[in-house]
Amino acid sequence: MTGKYYINIGRQIGSGGLEIGKKLAQHLNITCYDRQLIEIASKESGVGKEFFEKADEKDSYSIFSGMFGMRSSLINQVYTNYFLSNENLFQIQSNVIHKLAEKRSCIFVGRCADYVLKETPNCLNIFISANKNDRTKRLAELQHISENNALHFMEKMDKKRAAYYNYFSNKTWGAAESYHICINSSLLGIDETVQTILHIAKKKMCL
Repeated sequence: MTGKYYINIGRQIGSGGLEIGKKLAQHLNITCYDRQLIEIASKESGVGKEFFEKADEKDSYSIFSGMFGMRSSLINQVYTNYFLSNENLFQIQSNVIHKLAEKRSCIFVGRCADYVLKETPNCLNIFISANKNDRTKRLAELQHISENNALHFMEKMDKKRAAYYNYFSNKTWGAAESYHICINSSLLGIDETVQTILHIAKKKMCL
């Protein structure tokens, strides 16, 4: 295939979604973007990355949410040309995703990339889940915390990711109808899950 293509990955925390994205990128020799999008958005917009990070951390979203929930020390920073609502921060990140997609084939992990690129051809939208026990153990190992703390953190982050995705995409996070593929990485393990996605991607996008 000579045209550009994109794999957009949504994932439960602890499911190995980011690792899967990075391994897919290695196999396909393309770039996988995750939190780097915050760095790029901050650099290109002149808005401090802490604003984007704070928006990511919100428990819920509404049309009235925005800079009012941020620390006063952050609010005191003056940024001209921007009203730092969650919606504007999301739009800045979306613009970055579009710019990157215009240049080359990419893998995007999170950031509602499937919604942002909904009008872009040659996209494969995936949601990665995993069994709760596997997720808890993986998260405990990665974060060097107890499994009990990992479980609480996992539940909290799932709620935040769902709230973010549902609000900005008007779809349902993790629901089959929101994606092309939903796959449980516990079934095959990380490496075989990567191979399965590669097989599907090659068929769908003629790679």
